[in-house]
Amino acid sequence: MTRPLIICALTVSVLLLGSCDAFRRLAGRPTSKDIEAKREVIRLEQEAYQARLDSLKLVEKALADSLEMLDRIRQSGEMFLDLGSLRGATASGLKHRYYIMAGAFANADNAAWLASRIADKGYEVVRIPYGNGFTAVGVSGEDSLEKMWEALQKVKAEAFCPKDVWILVNE
Repeated sequence: MTRPLIICALTVSVLLLGSCDAFRRLAGRPTSKDIEAKREVIRLEQEAYQARLDSLKLVEKALADSLEMLDRIRQSGEMFLDLGSLRGATASGLKHRYYIMAGAFANADNAAWLASRIADKGYEVVRIPYGNGFTAVGVSGEDSLEKMWEALQKVKAEAFCPKDVWILVNE
């Protein structure tokens, strides 16, 4: 007869205490609320990890695309020069990483004439002064190689574009 009393007492205590959480709390174990909170923390950590992986994949793709574009440009025979290789050239006023260089002139008036002719066609134009007195005329500043390649093809089709056009890398 004591056995049914014990079972009845346990049943009543479970009903009175509410659930297994009461027993878990008494035993020092996590409750269902604690377990759900931990599941949420794990879910958020997994999402953050996946976001980092996705970001890394985007960076890897951009790098691969840039390398592919560099190979395509090099195979085309286009010439790249960085600003540091041009003695006396200053980067003041250069907002973009790449510029198509349409010419360099000892006479600043000639550079101004070409710059106005290019600007009349709707292109962005910059004049880059060299320390030796020359002034270069840059066209269509871009920050990505892909856009620079597209701009170069467009500029090469213009009448003002010389055959020896080159690309300045503003670094």
